[in-house]
Amino acid sequence: MVPFALRWLHAEIPVKLGKRQETIDRLYLLLDFVRTKLKEKGSSMLNGSVCFDAWKKREDFVINSIIGHHVSHKEFTICFKLIKDLLTRDSTDPVLLSKLGYIQMQLGDLEGSKTSFSKVESLMKEENFGSLLSETEYRNLVNRNKALMYLVGKDYVSAVREYEECIERDGSDVVALNNKALCLMYLRDLSDSIKVLESALERVPTVALNETLVVNLCSMYELAYVNHSDIKRTLSNWIARVAPDDFDTSCTRI
Repeated sequence: MVPFALRWLHAEIPVKLGKRQETIDRLYLLLDFVRTKLKEKGSSMLNGSVCFDAWKKREDFVINSIIGHHVSHKEFTICFKLIKDLLTRDSTDPVLLSKLGYIQMQLGDLEGSKTSFSKVESLMKEENFGSLLSETEYRNLVNRNKALMYLVGKDYVSAVREYEECIERDGSDVVALNNKALCLMYLRDLSDSIKVLESALERVPTVALNETLVVNLCSMYELAYVNHSDIKRTLSNWIARVAPDDFDTSCTRI
């Protein structure tokens, strides 16, 4: 039997070759395969067995992979339906609720987004951290959710404050670092926004080195410096030394 991990890799590889639709199609086929296995296991054993639970986790994993691809192409309506389906099984999953809030925000449902984020915060107050997140990760999730609401209202100062709380707890929280830098840029503080991202790349390169952060940093260079091409070339040379083989170096826009 082909291991599940190989099936998932088989689905994900085409997108790395520029064939996104093929990856989407393969992931949906993999989801059908997993659900077929669940029906087989469910008819032959009780829910709660180790084997059945493993296939349930695989189903959640594949659905989250599909959601990630749809989010990256702003296909938010599909994401909304998939997340709502997952929440019917576990309505107290803070990560899923936060994703739902983000999707609702993208769809213009700010009240729905606020409700989803409030539920995440209320679960934290009940100290219902769940098994997937540590207390620090959970508290940072709540702060990032609050910051998103401030961003929508263009209250960048308050958003920066929320992200700074995250960074104080966990200096490798790349989402908080990246978004803090963006808020500083919106506040026209390019110097500090650049320092935040450069410091992140210097301190935690294995975590911080991703295409999104590099694109944002290069955009800031272009706004801040006349000789931005030379600076981006220096960054590109550094990336070539430390980045993994599959890193998309075109994100430096040289």
